Amino acid sequence: MSQPFATEWGLIGAGEIGGVLAHGLLKTGHPVFPIGRDTNIQAALSARPFLDGSLVAVGEKDLDSVLEQIPGAWYDRLVLIQNELLPDDWRKHGIETPTVASIWFEKKPGKPVKPLISSPVHGPRADALVAAMQSLDIPAHHVDDADAMLEELVIKNVYILTTNIAGLETGGDVEELWTNHQQLARDIAADVIALQEAKVGKTFDHQHLINGMVKGFDGDPRHQCMGRSAPQRMERALSQARDLNVAMPHIADVAARQTD
Repeated sequence: MSQPFATEWGLIGAGEIGGVLAHGLLKTGHPVFPIGRDTNIQAALSARPFLDGSLVAVGEKDLDSVLEQIPGAWYDRLVLIQNELLPDDWRKHGIETPTVASIWFEKKPGKPVKPLISSPVHGPRADALVAAMQSLDIPAHHVDDADAMLEELVIKNVYILTTNIAGLETGGDVEELWTNHQQLARDIAADVIALQEAKVGKTFDHQHLINGMVKGFDGDPRHQCMGRSAPQRMERALSQARDLNVAMPHIADVAARQTD
């Protein structure tokens, strides 16, 4: 017996990560409708009301402008995959139940996909996204509990911000950071955790978050600490800390040394 025609998805932002996930969706039988960044997103989605999901794969700095264009009928069909993602990033737009993923694989131009650890996914479209990644041999798993997923997002944020900001000082890879500069990494991670707790209004088990970060280190010890966006990530974190009146002395010291 033939299988029913799979549901079509939209893709907003066909960069490296979006392209990988689109490949996985196609491989699992989901047609993908690309929506370019210069397209009227509201009009494009409204013209295709039958789409079952829409993957938002733009960078962190573009997320707000994209979510502002999403029609309300689409809120529970969105799939968000950005780094530095926390619930307020979608709730401030009136979006309550998107699917969210913490992406733990790397894709650089001209390079193969490099998974670090399994990527957790939570929300109404989680099964489809997990299947898409698994079809490409990218480890992924479904997280049922919203609080558990929040912790997963915070762990990824601690990993990204700590490695990027520490990398401004140390360069090198995450194995070198943890082996030779562990106190710096722990100090910066403590600042990052304080910011995350202020942003979500709850406390976490700090050692559990550190253990999650180190698990990411172990997944790819040669992963470079500092990406191109590291200075912007640091400035964004410091700006958020000022707005929330959160002290981040170690990150402030790194920033001061960068300007010396």
